[in-house]
Amino acid sequence: MQKPTILECTLRDGSYEIDFQFTKKDTQVISNALDNSGFELIEVGHGVGLGATDKKIGIAAESDEVYMQAASKAVNTGKWGMFAIPGIAELQHLDLAKNYDMDFVRIGCTIEGLSNCKSFIEKALEYGITPYVNFMKSYAVHPEALAKSASVAFDMGAEAVYVVDSAGGMLPKEVQEYIQAIISENSQAKVGFHGHNNLGLGIGNALAAMEAGAMIIDTSLQGFGRSAGNTSTEQFLGCLARMGLEGNIDPLKVMDVGEDLIKPLIEKQGITSIDTISGMSLFHSSYMPLIYEAAKRYNVDPRLLIVSVCSEDLINASAEMVQKHAQKLTSSKEGKPWKPVYKNYFINEQANL
Repeated sequence: MQKPTILECTLRDGSYEIDFQFTKKDTQVISNALDNSGFELIEVGHGVGLGATDKKIGIAAESDEVYMQAASKAVNTGKWGMFAIPGIAELQHLDLAKNYDMDFVRIGCTIEGLSNCKSFIEKALEYGITPYVNFMKSYAVHPEALAKSASVAFDMGAEAVYVVDSAGGMLPKEVQEYIQAIISENSQAKVGFHGHNNLGLGIGNALAAMEAGAMIIDTSLQGFGRSAGNTSTEQFLGCLARMGLEGNIDPLKVMDVGEDLIKPLIEKQGITSIDTISGMSLFHSSYMPLIYEAAKRYNVDPRLLIVSVCSEDLINASAEMVQKHAQKLTSSKEGKPWKPVYKNYFINEQANL
């Protein structure tokens, strides 16, 4: 098994946990510490990515340009990059990134939105920025469908594609099946894995991804990230050390960085049932405001509402859909039976290809 490249995403995914309030100084100090620790890939910026503050999707403490300035000065040995979702991000953001010699961009999309990535990939390549395609909510389609989309992404010029467990609910065998499907379709494919920890499988899934052939693994210090958090950098490095694959990264030094700079920011304690049910149902936490609003309005359990919504759609949750399911649960409380259905395209072979 080869030593994987770790993409350290504390400063990007971790920003969700502090309402996107990492400052310029935070970005400089933390990214420099990560760089000095030996990480090859460091991701910074707004959790939702380039353009999110402009679109009022959470107002970050700094502008995209300020984050670029900070990372460009702090990262000297490794490479730094940012996240971009076409439609939230615009091509002009890559023009700006070129001015600061950004090294890579991760372009986020579902397979339905892959065509929107083409212009971003082309622009990135023109500027010498390495493009990765991040297939958000990968579990919402069958592995073979994701593999075919990965082939299209590679044809567009993507350097790597990502299997993404956005809800933290994938099982190790599922992670392996998705990655193996991509590599079977594209024998030289470079595949990454981005996991969340809603079912406590962040580390297990990262190791399963490695075994299946993934070459890039995302982690964050202290597991700091959206919902139940990400794969923990410290713990993953511990596993690599046991395997003799930690490379030039000193696990003890990284533990000190996490405890000194990130642990003081953590407010969550224990395991929340909302995070767990989100993993069980493969529910993306970005829709939680709609869930809470409808649950309060119709006096239903938000956990049951999550399950009900996901029984219909694992990718989107419109206000109308959430309200419809809340009304269904209200009817159930009045005497109509309702049984939770945990939808899974992979296990149930129900892929809508």
